[in-house]
Amino acid sequence: MTAVDRDPAIAVWAESEALVTAAVVDLEAREWPFSGRTFGAVVVTNYLHRPLFPHIVASVAPGGWLLYETFATGNERHGRPSNTAFLLRPGELLEAVAGQLRVVAYEDRRVDRPAAALVQRIAAVRGSVPGW
Repeated sequence: MTAVDRDPAIAVWAESEALVTAAVVDLEAREWPFSGRTFGAVVVTNYLHRPLFPHIVASVAPGGWLLYETFATGNERHGRPSNTAFLLRPGELLEAVAGQLRVVAYEDRRVDRPAAALVQRIAAVRGSVPGW
């Protein structure tokens, strides 16, 4: 597993975990560091930098999964983030994967745990799902 964050604490955490490699990278301040690499699963949580959508989607290997969840428009009523630059527009995750990944599940909804928030979630696969 490769864990990516700009916070150097990710490296400290990774050292304590078997099979985890840390990449301390500010993805917004440099070129995409994983060009040419694909992963069996790409998991993104509570993060939005729209210029990275094409790179994130391209990083999903054949048969691999994208699991993405972050805050959505309307969250400003519940707290942070409230800046629309950090809130997904309706259907934006669907648009990001359109024509490239098969959407298996999608939600655009309010959650109450761990705190009230509006989120979008997507589970999408590159290729087909065995047995479907």
